[in-house]
Amino acid sequence: MVDEKKFFWEATLRLCSSLEIERALWQCFMYLRVFIPMDLMILSYISSDTGGIQFLAEANEKGGRRSDLLVPLPQETVTFATTDNLPDVMIVENPETHPVAKFAVRFVKVEKPSMIVVRLVLEGQFLGGLTVISQGQSRYAEKHASLLASLREPASIALSNCLRYQEVLKLKELLADDNRYLQDELKQLSGEEVVGADFGLKGVMEMVRQVALLASPVILFGETGTGKEVIARAIHNLSTRREGPFIKVNCGAIPETLMDSELFGHERGAFTGAFSQKRGRFERADGGTIFLDEIGELPLEAQVRLLRVLQEKEVERVGGTQPIKVDIRVIAATHRDLQGMIQEGRFREDLFYRLQVFPITIPPLRQRVGDIPALVQNFVTKKSREIGLRNIPPLAAGAIDQLKAYHWPGNVRELENAVERALILSKGEPLTFSDLHPLSSEEIDHPASTVDGAFLNLDKVISRHIRGVLDMTGGRVEGQSGAAELLGVNPGTLRHRMRKLGIPFGRQPNTKRIRQHNTPK
Repeated sequence: MVDEKKFFWEATLRLCSSLEIERALWQCFMYLRVFIPMDLMILSYISSDTGGIQFLAEANEKGGRRSDLLVPLPQETVTFATTDNLPDVMIVENPETHPVAKFAVRFVKVEKPSMIVVRLVLEGQFLGGLTVISQGQSRYAEKHASLLASLREPASIALSNCLRYQEVLKLKELLADDNRYLQDELKQLSGEEVVGADFGLKGVMEMVRQVALLASPVILFGETGTGKEVIARAIHNLSTRREGPFIKVNCGAIPETLMDSELFGHERGAFTGAFSQKRGRFERADGGTIFLDEIGELPLEAQVRLLRVLQEKEVERVGGTQPIKVDIRVIAATHRDLQGMIQEGRFREDLFYRLQVFPITIPPLRQRVGDIPALVQNFVTKKSREIGLRNIPPLAAGAIDQLKAYHWPGNVRELENAVERALILSKGEPLTFSDLHPLSSEEIDHPASTVDGAFLNLDKVISRHIRGVLDMTGGRVEGQSGAAELLGVNPGTLRHRMRKLGIPFGRQPNTKRIRQHNTPK
């Protein structure tokens, strides 16, 4: 004889003893097996959202464990399982013939199992089931089903608590994850502005405003240090996605072995060291913008997967089987000649044309020297605050003219570093930039390939060669006897290379320069 009140009390205490459902289920299993024959107990969740049976936890005599097994079901089977016409407790002697159990029994490591299934319902909503399984046929009688029926309500509460607890943990993980990756980004967003938007970058900002409200991909071309990330942020801040995340990815800073995991995420156990599920950068950017800086550094294998993301708007985690839909806006940036890389087989042509929907070229600092005063004032204020200067030192006489005369190979980033260095060395005195030495006109127009036996960098050698050919063609780039034909390259590729090197092209600039050289002194 079983004292039903005591049975209910003791079983309920164990079933609701912990939010760690695998521990609670095992404690309940160890108590119930004294009264009911069982080798396995499973708590599962069924809904149209999952599209099948989601095993949450299972317990046997060795212990309990959390499960993430999802058994897909046909839609008509899901509808049948969730209907209100089924009995609250069912004894299933032949699971292989049962319309629902036959899909799950293949994952149960019990030979010729008998089952009792308790349908769990809370506040009129069907949730799932509590299933006990025993090896052998005809193991269960009505007395066993009656005992389990008394636990229907506490088991429903335990299942509901488990689902809510898992949702809380998921939201907590997402929040911590986003906070970790976005904390620096949010700090930079406060008060950031595009210096030069009304002067040297006026044309760029007009293009930014044109494309910001669209969802089209954008690719930014420009030398290192020109401010491609600032322009990408401006596009994001002016778009309808401004409330969403802005995720920056430096494609050249991620090791190739970790590229897939970082960009697309991974499932738990996907590889050695994958102890938990991880969202990739594309998932974190859902609802916002992802900025792929230095896209030319992306390996070919990752380029293939990026192309799928752009086309299908979905990602697949490493070790995962289900595609994950993402709503993102892609902005790429590079200082490399992608068309040249295509010819060399280092960049996919289809990805290039998929990204180059709306290209924007950011001019180097030497082509917008009018922005230098505003940039210097901005950096002086910003860096003085960062290094803790109480009084902001003024600029020395002639400092701006000295900065304008410098050629700035490192662009805006080099200017920022120069200002910070001057602040550190100033000791309260007016800021000077005596360590910057401008190039002479002869060095700019006719750079030598070597200086005192030391070779110059490749860009300077290429610049000298292109300028020489342009002198021969009178500034003509395209067409018969043009510079592109003489150099044996595509005219578009040559123009892009010239922009990168800061070489003006067209008849007017080169004609003026030739006339100046031919003028008698």
